[in-house]
Amino acid sequence: MKPTDVQNPDYYHKVVDCQWACPAHTNVPEYIRLIAQGEYTGAYMLNRESNVFPGILGRTCDRPCEPACRRERLDGKPVAICRLKRVAADLRGDVAHLMPKIPEKKNGKRIACIGAGPASLTVANDLMPLGYQVTIFEKQNRPGGLMRSNIPAFRLPDRVLSEEIGLILDMGVDIRFNTPIESMKEVLAGGYDAIFVGSGAPRGKELDLPGRAGTERIHIGIDWLESIAFGHISSVGERVLIIGVGNTAMDCCRSSRRLGGKDIKVMARRPRQFFKASAWELEDAEEEQVDILINHAPKRFIVENGVVKGMEFEQLAWDAEAKRSEITGTVFLPADDVILAIGQENAFPWIERDLGIEFDKWDTPVVDPKTFQSTRPGVFLRWRLRLRPEEHYLGRRARASSRHIDSQSLPGDPGYGQAGIRHESGHPKNGN
Repeated sequence: MKPTDVQNPDYYHKVVDCQWACPAHTNVPEYIRLIAQGEYTGAYMLNRESNVFPGILGRTCDRPCEPACRRERLDGKPVAICRLKRVAADLRGDVAHLMPKIPEKKNGKRIACIGAGPASLTVANDLMPLGYQVTIFEKQNRPGGLMRSNIPAFRLPDRVLSEEIGLILDMGVDIRFNTPIESMKEVLAGGYDAIFVGSGAPRGKELDLPGRAGTERIHIGIDWLESIAFGHISSVGERVLIIGVGNTAMDCCRSSRRLGGKDIKVMARRPRQFFKASAWELEDAEEEQVDILINHAPKRFIVENGVVKGMEFEQLAWDAEAKRSEITGTVFLPADDVILAIGQENAFPWIERDLGIEFDKWDTPVVDPKTFQSTRPGVFLRWRLRLRPEEHYLGRRARASSRHIDSQSLPGDPGYGQAGIRHESGHPKNGN
């Protein structure tokens, strides 16, 4: 056995299992202690050191901290870490006076951020207090990115989203709505000192099966959710099939219920233990009388004269590891609408391929895993690009780009909070 390396700070971080499991390494024990003492504002600001959206995360996070919680091993049930984050956010006092001060004299450096999602907003949050001028280009008429367009309002109310985004925009960020970026060359021509691409994976995967063309009642999941968010869709047929069983599929099936769906089925290729959706998301869906059918592989769409009639599925029997299957039969299931929630892909058609930015075999820009800088100096991208939009801790990962842009002002030591602000003298009391 190798001796313990106490020189590596990871050794001490790993002692707190929940904190280490959190991708943002949020100080879970400390903010729970503050909540227990009734110091909700202090708990909120402590949360905000590692992620700038505690109220949003308290409602939508995938909670990797909770399976790691020691109480799970002792009591069989973890501490409700995620919901306690929401408690701190909902019960906090005013925090405007606790936000970092923005210098009147700028440092002369200009940063462009593509997309007003969590990653770009976090970059703005970190660089504005250091004197940078940050411009965010957003194709929609409101900020938030996929947080706003893909997370249903019944899970994430507009009030919460707008409040936390507002704390960042109120720093003086120059945000330009209704401004889609169609050419990286044009952005480079703007003379920015650095460019951060925070647009993520905005394209849903297709399902190329017989019968796919010729109807408007087969939807791509993330596009369908966006249409709901922006008021373009307000109803759905009574019989709905959701293809896929990830967290996006759960949002689609629960949204279908609220739009008038009565017979809603989520179709899964594999057994339940191999689902991508979180256990609590599955429970929430089933509490709303959504049926989840396992071992069904889509075979073809049934469309007559442009009208969806349903889908035909192959029924499967899997081995113990769900790696090999055999077809045991076929079944037809009727539907008025079909929603495809089988994953997302990156889409960068607007980045010209002659700019010195290398792409990998997935047609994704190659980035340094520590600085997130592309192969063209000064151009950064959020990483990883293929994760789910609700994983707002990616905003914290974007801080590596901020640190690389201003390495002296944003050192990576654990004592630093947002924008290099230390909290060594205790935490603010509620409303103070």
